[in-house]
Amino acid sequence: MSNITELIKKEIESLSTDATRTNVGRITTLADGVARVDGLSKVMFNEMVEFPGNVSGIALNLEEDSVGCVILGDASRLKEGDEVQTTGRLLSVPVGMGLLGRVVDAIGRPIDEKGPIDSSENYPVERIAPGIIPRQSVDQPLQTGIMAIDSMIPVGRGQRELIIGDRSTGKTTIAIDTIINQAKINKLGEESGDPDFRPVYSIYVAVGQKNSNIARTIKALENNGAMDYVTVVAAPAADNPANQYLAPYSGCAMGEWFLRNGRDALIVYDDLSKHAVAYRQISLILKRPSGREAFPGDVFYLHSRLLERSARLNKDSGNGSLTALPIIETQMGDVAGYIPTNVISITDGQIFLETDLFNKGIRPAVSVGLSVSRVGSAAQVKAYKKVSGKVKLQLAQFRELAAFSQFESDLDAATKAQLGRGARIVEMFKQGVYSPVPVSVQTGVMWAMENNFFDTIDVSRITAAVESLKEYFTGSGKKVVQRIHEEGNLTESIEEDLRRSVEDWKRSFA
Repeated sequence: MSNITELIKKEIESLSTDATRTNVGRITTLADGVARVDGLSKVMFNEMVEFPGNVSGIALNLEEDSVGCVILGDASRLKEGDEVQTTGRLLSVPVGMGLLGRVVDAIGRPIDEKGPIDSSENYPVERIAPGIIPRQSVDQPLQTGIMAIDSMIPVGRGQRELIIGDRSTGKTTIAIDTIINQAKINKLGEESGDPDFRPVYSIYVAVGQKNSNIARTIKALENNGAMDYVTVVAAPAADNPANQYLAPYSGCAMGEWFLRNGRDALIVYDDLSKHAVAYRQISLILKRPSGREAFPGDVFYLHSRLLERSARLNKDSGNGSLTALPIIETQMGDVAGYIPTNVISITDGQIFLETDLFNKGIRPAVSVGLSVSRVGSAAQVKAYKKVSGKVKLQLAQFRELAAFSQFESDLDAATKAQLGRGARIVEMFKQGVYSPVPVSVQTGVMWAMENNFFDTIDVSRITAAVESLKEYFTGSGKKVVQRIHEEGNLTESIEEDLRRSVEDWKRSFA
């Protein structure tokens, strides 16, 4: 009897009599994954709301007499008249190192059957971007491993570089190559034991893609040993528009954890065209007025508030960085479309991929004329800057000359030499998928091109010659490449070593 009395006493002591305030409303209409709710007078914008049956939603439209909530789950279990409660917390996702190697959905729930996420921290999906004072200029390279990009359109840590082009021109491949290259650099850095080495962790956000494409991307990352450094956020085409709308913001919150904790991260948004379409769907269902091309008036703000969150912070703010590679799909090469022009104006440059070049077998199909990096050579290693300074101009002149020379029968020697050099550069830049090249090796190959070592080799054999030289630099010529990597500059003695190495290679190749 005394035991029961003690138990009752304990229960009375631990009883909380504090009044808890919850805002309760009811669903008035329900259609297309959107619920209009009456009575949620104290709800916040972007607040999580709870529907019956453990179904969540977010409040997106705050009107005078009702609230438009987007349902983040199975809406078929809900009906008009159901009770809805506010939660008092904004939509948040788990963040931290525990997400690396995992595949999650738009709100951070695991979908890879590897058990729960090991994370003790949550970040809100929407957050104000860092201001001007905490930022610093971009001057650290983020190497893609793709020669055409690292030499002509260099990307720096904290930059936002747009990848733009028509369907099936290799946009995703460039992003995946970059992620694989970061993983390779991370592994080498960890093996070297360098205390100053800073790894780059990657987040890949797939919006509105087929499940088979997402699975293929994950397989490529696993096969190339990159998955340990990557988080995949998937909102496939079969997902509801709300998840497709949220996925980039969730991925960005995961990347921001690295930024705020003094680390470096890379985020790929694949792609923002589908993201804008998902947002348009939600807006039209929420009865928001539509504007140009039926997009809502705030579609520019949709992408600007997302991409502005990428930055490189100064030492006082932790010295972290978040680099963004957004992808935009154009129709028939139309860069002047509504969404493409919006995103071009938000980013720090673009890599434009041409369908014609792709179909000719020039891959990656980077257009020299339309591609630009507004950070430029500030984010290049000194040695590479020295050898690649002229290459963009040479290639642009070649494209111009090639257009005119087809109408000319006899050309002078200087023009022929220029055309020959341009044709060889085009062949040198051809590169297979998922085969990023270290920058020190790229420097050696580019130096050989600039110092006329390829001039006597027939144009049809240049790609084979470049592959052979890359192999040589990872084998017999490893020492000179190591010196370039360690010193980061081309001294006279390194150039002398390079000359001897390339001459040695050329004898064996010939």
